Amino acid sequence: MKASATTGGDAAVETIQREMTAFARRARASAGRMHPELSLVSYTLLGHLEESGGCRATDLAAHYALDKSTVSRQVAALERAGLVERRQDPEDHRVQVLDLTEAGLSILAQVTERRRTAVRERLEDWPTEDLERFARYLVRYNGWSAADSEDD
Repeated sequence: MKASATTGGDAAVETIQREMTAFARRARASAGRMHPELSLVSYTLLGHLEESGGCRATDLAAHYALDKSTVSRQVAALERAGLVERRQDPEDHRVQVLDLTEAGLSILAQVTERRRTAVRERLEDWPTEDLERFARYLVRYNGWSAADSEDD
């Protein structure tokens, strides 16, 4: 940690940590309102599958720093719901790749639009330059790799 963050920035760091915790709790709580059968973890897994064009369960676990058993349970629930399917990797027939079904794509699009609307409403009074600055800060913060910090 830089000297400026340990001296004058301690109060700011505490505020950031507290507010990020509140944000995470609010995000988990609102997930059920976005779609009753889609948890925040499920939503993020579906989003990654869409963005990546499909991937292995181990790739999901590594990307989100989740335990493989957690991902396995989530994927099994998504398969039972008909939102995800397994297919054989065309490059390595021993590997199964997870991909969204049409139903998965549809639900993901619906939930994504609802979440976007909720964020827009929350930020509607913010000036454009504040929104852009906040977006840059979030990208910068989230760009910090898990290997760089064991505390995340």
